[in-house]
Amino acid sequence: MSVGAPRGLASSGQKPITEILHPLSAAEEPLSPGPDVTVTVGGDKEVALTNGTPMETLSPASASSLFNRLQLDDDLEADGRDLYASMETRDLFVTVDDPKKHVSTMETYITYRVSTKTSRIEFDLPEYCVRRRYQDFDWLRIKLEDSQPTHLIPPLPEKFVMKGVVDRFSEEFVETRMKALDKFLKRVADHPVLSFNPHLNAFLTAKDLNKRQGLALLTKVGESVKHVAGGYKLRARPAEFCAMGEYLDTFSLKLGTIDRIAQRIIKEQSEYLTELREYGTVYSSWAGSEQELRRPLEGVAACVTTCCGALEELSDNMSQDFLPVLREYVLYVESMKNVLRKRDQSQAEYEGRLEAAVLRKQEDRTPIPMEVEKCQDKMECFNADLKADWERWQSNKRQDFKQLLTGMADKNINYYEKCQAAWESLITLLQDRQTEDKTSETN
Repeated sequence: MSVGAPRGLASSGQKPITEILHPLSAAEEPLSPGPDVTVTVGGDKEVALTNGTPMETLSPASASSLFNRLQLDDDLEADGRDLYASMETRDLFVTVDDPKKHVSTMETYITYRVSTKTSRIEFDLPEYCVRRRYQDFDWLRIKLEDSQPTHLIPPLPEKFVMKGVVDRFSEEFVETRMKALDKFLKRVADHPVLSFNPHLNAFLTAKDLNKRQGLALLTKVGESVKHVAGGYKLRARPAEFCAMGEYLDTFSLKLGTIDRIAQRIIKEQSEYLTELREYGTVYSSWAGSEQELRRPLEGVAACVTTCCGALEELSDNMSQDFLPVLREYVLYVESMKNVLRKRDQSQAEYEGRLEAAVLRKQEDRTPIPMEVEKCQDKMECFNADLKADWERWQSNKRQDFKQLLTGMADKNINYYEKCQAAWESLITLLQDRQTEDKTSETN
């Protein structure tokens, strides 16, 4: 049984093991991840959209379905209230900041300061401050995945970057990675089970991590599941978990499409910015040789310069704030799919052992072995932990995308307001110039 999954979850309300041959039928109670959202499609039919439950879905290629599936509805405010209310009961606070570059004869790397404040008795001191590099965070995630196979482990930012395309020591890259590492660690520290993992304790407190032991990607439990289930085909994944898989596929498709389009927009904005700067320079040069038009031409050049700055800020925001969130959730989808596959292996192990035990009982009346009940408990723990993490993930997702889309709207409004104000100031300048010219002619 996994850490953090009480046996009572698995045993309560279960039928005797001898009465069960096909325990995972469609009769299982479906997952209810949150309030449904009703939308109108084409003005004719209402479709209920839920987070991972069977539904009539919109076309995966529909541009509007992403926002429907993100559930940016009234329950966002309730999520926000719950989020702030939980701050009062939190007893573990972590922060990742202060990146530093280290250069040696063998390698060059970045370390980050990891600060911890806590009142938990598992910690000897109330505050800690250590320095960690990316591979240390990677070690922590592997250990969490190894020791908590039934739980969703938050993703890390991707380790490798294309040389010549991204400078991994640039200020922008380091800042973006630092924010992602900080978010990863905060998600782990806020988790009701992962936050009590001894490997997290070591990561937050130890001056030097001993990473030589236990780097296997699979636990002994996971290996036994793989061995037993290797020759057994899963009968059927329960409907609620099938709906989760379908939701993840659609969600990943939408994120991938938005990511590709956003990258094209950034590229086009960069090209446009280059042209716009050259465009403004022409007006500045012209103003130097045209005395009568100097002030209006300088005004145009100033407007173009203001628009260039606003566009550059908008593009940087998309690169540094918008795209990283999309990519984090693409990685989150892969992590969730990995937990679903492990859950399926657990179910396959249970079904295989149960079927073999029932056949033996029919042949020689051998009692159902205790290991079958243990497999059932383990499967139920997988189900309970996965459902709880799914609920938590959906809540975090709603909060993250509400903040992301609100920020995107604010940045675009700010961009257009700056451009509008710049050009309006030019109109005022031209009108004043026209008034001056009429006054001169009158005199």
